Amino acid sequence: MLALCVPCIGLAQHTLTVRVTAIPEFHAGDPIYITGNFNRWNPAEETMILQKQPDGTYGISVLLENVPSDRLEFKFTRGSWPTSECTADGRLVGPRLATLDRDTTVVCHIEGWRDDFPASTASPNVHLLDSAFYIPQLGRHRTIWIYLPADYETSGKRYPVLYMQDGQHLFDEATSQGRIGPIEWGVDEVVDSATSKCIVVAINHQTDYKDRVPEFYFRPNEDYPSVEGPQYLAFIAETLKPYVDAHYRTLPDKAHTALAGSSMGGLITFYGGLAYPEVFGTLGVFSPSIWLDHGNIENELTILTNIANIHTQRYYFYAGTSENRLKLDSTFVHMNDDVQRAIGLLRNAADPEIELSVREEGRHGALYWREAFPAFYRWFIAGTRQAVH
Repeated sequence: MLALCVPCIGLAQHTLTVRVTAIPEFHAGDPIYITGNFNRWNPAEETMILQKQPDGTYGISVLLENVPSDRLEFKFTRGSWPTSECTADGRLVGPRLATLDRDTTVVCHIEGWRDDFPASTASPNVHLLDSAFYIPQLGRHRTIWIYLPADYETSGKRYPVLYMQDGQHLFDEATSQGRIGPIEWGVDEVVDSATSKCIVVAINHQTDYKDRVPEFYFRPNEDYPSVEGPQYLAFIAETLKPYVDAHYRTLPDKAHTALAGSSMGGLITFYGGLAYPEVFGTLGVFSPSIWLDHGNIENELTILTNIANIHTQRYYFYAGTSENRLKLDSTFVHMNDDVQRAIGLLRNAADPEIELSVREEGRHGALYWREAFPAFYRWFIAGTRQAVH
């Protein structure tokens, strides 16, 4: 079996041997690649092609360094993320996990290839609100998606509304992107299966990730002296929400209006709650990138002026205990610590209702936000029911 060395610096070397004993019937002659946290999730690294063995199985042995012994992550592809392995019914899942504290052999069975199934995973209840909705505050256009409950056309009811950042990644694998493949949040499936429904309005981020970042910073910092967060939030609160309320049967009051996002989208969601506490009653702040904000959010929490409105809000925070980031000065940031510190400042400043969800070993990415979203949704809906009574 082919042996390869992946050069890194740090931990002791161990050999990972992977054997794939069964693959789908289709594409049997295509190369199979292994990718993971040992090669920066490159889905088509030529040195990572599995070799067909005389017994018909596929295998590779890789000498690895600097991979956490308790957290080896990997997946299989046929050379691109659209050709990732998937379940037998065509859904992408999280990475395979293994412990690598010694030379290790892992035996796998690939159930399916993602490109053998329909590209779109979106519910029929997801609709394109506008492919080029104008943002007057920024002078640009943006794709906006809207989820309408299945009974919307016939019920005559009004619904709570959840506004969400990064719309590409919420409903559909065909539009999502990610470090470990196009794993979407499954927001539509969660609301589809819920007893109480809401409308979801999802705002796409800028196509280029580097252009996404300025929109999600609220205060200037040394990395981004010019930011667009205030204009972006003004668009949601002052342009998009009035449009949605005018064209759809919404419950437009604060108690039935939520804003949610993750990572940098979680950071701007947090600011959205503080800047528009009379508009957004519930905030879903998933893994907010506080560590990138140069202390601005902490400062913001010490100078709040609209205390009465913030006090009547509800904040849902999510963080994983393994969401660690290496800073340029070689120190580590722990997402859970950042969130706990921000919660303490928020409590001292205005004492709104706060719910904290911490996932042990949770990491940074759509896989974990997808798993965390159902609990947030139930919490949001429970709050809207209380508001009615």
